[in-house]
Amino acid sequence: MDISLQQVGYLYGKDTPFEKRALQSVDATIHSGSYSAIIGHTGSGKSTLLMHLNGLLKPSEGIVKIGDTTITVGTKAKGLKDVRRHVGIVFQFPEHQLFEETVEKDIMFGPMNFGVPEEEARRRAHQLIELLGLPPEVAQQSPFDLSGGQMRRVAIAGVLAFKPSVLVLDEPTAGLDPRGRLEIMELFNRLHVEEKLTTILVTHSMEDAARYADNIIVMHNGSSVMSGTPQEVFADEEKLTSFRLGLPRSVKFQRDIEKLIGRPLRGLALTEAQLAKAIAFAATEEGGR
Repeated sequence: MDISLQQVGYLYGKDTPFEKRALQSVDATIHSGSYSAIIGHTGSGKSTLLMHLNGLLKPSEGIVKIGDTTITVGTKAKGLKDVRRHVGIVFQFPEHQLFEETVEKDIMFGPMNFGVPEEEARRRAHQLIELLGLPPEVAQQSPFDLSGGQMRRVAIAGVLAFKPSVLVLDEPTAGLDPRGRLEIMELFNRLHVEEKLTTILVTHSMEDAARYADNIIVMHNGSSVMSGTPQEVFADEEKLTSFRLGLPRSVKFQRDIEKLIGRPLRGLALTEAQLAKAIAFAATEEGGR
């Protein structure tokens, strides 16, 4: 399911004294099956943009196309239920949205709300409990008796339970320690591959955007100002700096090494592993001279 935004603008409090522009002339395309990252400084419009990706907000100007559905300012809310079934959003701190008395019921709620029979919803719940690495016995426990990391996995299972084809992740590792962040990001990457999802990551982490995404959209002051592969985007340090963004740690370290040795390393090292290979290759070249 392709998603495209064409000259999208959005005004909060339109035609009131509190009117505020959040998006201006946003153009972006997200292809089916891709892993895209949306990056930008605080207040750049990332969160407002993501709420257009399943019709939670309708554009004040322009067009949002999600598969075969076109959303404009005049689109009726009742026509967006199918879009919301196909596009699932994992918000920041999704565990705050848990409310049922058991984990099983909480995961079942979403699919049953979309008309999935109870037994099928229960089957999906238990399948996802296993898939997300939770012990089977949590099914009958209160989600509020679980650890923070387990609660987050239950909340993620609740989104996955209605089998979206597009998964939107809004800063999904917020509040987690480094180990927890890595586990959750690796989990989403595995789901992206195994379930053939279209994944959209909204993040302030340049490391996550570089490591996982195959396409990056840069937001600045409510507009889409840059897009391309991670290699293309992070190669332009000057432009990123003008948008108040930095480089991934591995690329920063690469630039420091290049200054030290007086020549560029091979390729752009988007991860620590790629940087180690580039340094090893440079050392081998130097030794062969």
